[in-house]
Amino acid sequence: MYHGPQDLSNADAVCRLFDAGVQANFGARCRRGSCDVIHPPGVLIATGDLHDNPLNLAKLVQLAGMDRADADSDSVSHLLLHEVIHSDRLMNGMDFSYRALARVADLKARFPEHVHTLLANHELSQIKGAGIVKDGVRVVEAFNDGVAQVFGDKAPLVTEAISRFVRSMPLALRCAHPHGLGDILCAHSLPSPGVMGRFDTTILDRELTEEDYEPRRGTAHLMVWGRGYDAEQIEDLVERWGVRLFVLGHEKAEHGSIVIPPCALVLNSDHDKGVYLPIDLADPPDAVRAAMMVKALRPPQVIED
Repeated sequence: MYHGPQDLSNADAVCRLFDAGVQANFGARCRRGSCDVIHPPGVLIATGDLHDNPLNLAKLVQLAGMDRADADSDSVSHLLLHEVIHSDRLMNGMDFSYRALARVADLKARFPEHVHTLLANHELSQIKGAGIVKDGVRVVEAFNDGVAQVFGDKAPLVTEAISRFVRSMPLALRCAHPHGLGDILCAHSLPSPGVMGRFDTTILDRELTEEDYEPRRGTAHLMVWGRGYDAEQIEDLVERWGVRLFVLGHEKAEHGSIVIPPCALVLNSDHDKGVYLPIDLADPPDAVRAAMMVKALRPPQVIED
């Protein structure tokens, strides 16, 4: 199983991990504006929400070939990760999922052109202090309590490093079509139809600003919190952004994935029926084929008599 860096209780070491992730996010050659952009050849392991599921993270790292000591940029696949924090497995009411985020920052630093750490609503809410209640738990407070428990007086240093890492995250990953027939866009979510009138659709082509993160007003906030997409809105974004398939998270998918017509596929990677989507960048699927290509992270066990 992938464990990543071992010393995750030392504030200085953890801050270095997050800052290495910041440097990798901003310094990667694939970064264009607020997007990562990748081209064939290669394979992308696309995922949905993760929410600090260690078994599923380990499986994804293995699938991407990043678990080997000799792994390098010539031997690994691309790996998409988002909605990493806010576990449903608390200890004395505290959430220690900063550790999963630190491991993801380490992966990004090790494979800056192949790990893509997208901004999601839970990470954004964590750094902005915006309340989220999940299954009766105030997750932002539970996360802060976990950081405070581990780091004591140095907790603010770690919190600031986390904020820097989250602010460095791209908003989307664009997989360029080899023949210019429409790209695949991976994002945590799309804006809700009702906010399209105040949503800046040029955001993918520019750097994010602090105003973009503002709750209920900023364009990045509107995008990572969106729900209830409809066909008309999706078709509008298809035309504006040159996309043939959206791969998203954020929505609950009890069986791992759901299709939202005409061309959006929602993935969940955070539960026992969690899934991933392997994409051959040289032969990118449309929505119909992508839905048929989804794979279980943990296939059902066969019980033999």
